Amino acid sequence: MRISVFDSQSVVHKGLSSLLPGQGHSIVSQAPDGRDAVSIVRGAFAELVLTEIHMPHVNGIGVLEQIDAAGLKIPVLVYSSDDNPTFVARAVVHGAHDYVLKSATVAKLLYAINNAGRSGDHEKTPLFVTIRDQLQKRDGLHHGTLDLTSREMQVLRHLGLGLSNREIAKFLEISVETVKEHVQNILRKLNAKDRTAAAVRAVKDGLV
Repeated sequence: MRISVFDSQSVVHKGLSSLLPGQGHSIVSQAPDGRDAVSIVRGAFAELVLTEIHMPHVNGIGVLEQIDAAGLKIPVLVYSSDDNPTFVARAVVHGAHDYVLKSATVAKLLYAINNAGRSGDHEKTPLFVTIRDQLQKRDGLHHGTLDLTSREMQVLRHLGLGLSNREIAKFLEISVETVKEHVQNILRKLNAKDRTAAAVRAVKDGLV
């Protein structure tokens, strides 16, 4: 596969440049951040994007957003040292193909890269699957004192994962205004002063 790499660490570029050609892949472009990601990917005729989350100027989520907005049908594999559920959730929402930690073995990285080049929904990393399943799940714990609908439970779980209203709307394929209504209902039913308090409640109650 022809791969575009976005990462601020030169050691990562060097390591991938040494590793991937021997596995039949080629790095066709490298950049220290996500600025002009679409132009870079298109210009390199890349078949896969490999991006870190944390980069200056434009981060990995920005790379995903640009590629999605441009309508590029190209898999984006997040390759990051950060296993924070919020970043994983945001990557899922913005269309990441998979999320691989830099602490993973070379074999796991190559497995994810090879899967990205195949048609169909192949096995993802456990971290990616866990967060994706949490985002999709509509039911939750049974609370005798709460009267949340299944959709409100889902939105509350999204709040616990740190997603914005826009990101929640994108994932659920509903309007931002509808999300705002759900959030207001959740705050009222939880007697929470703001979305942060609701997010904390979601974490404490084991929803995320």
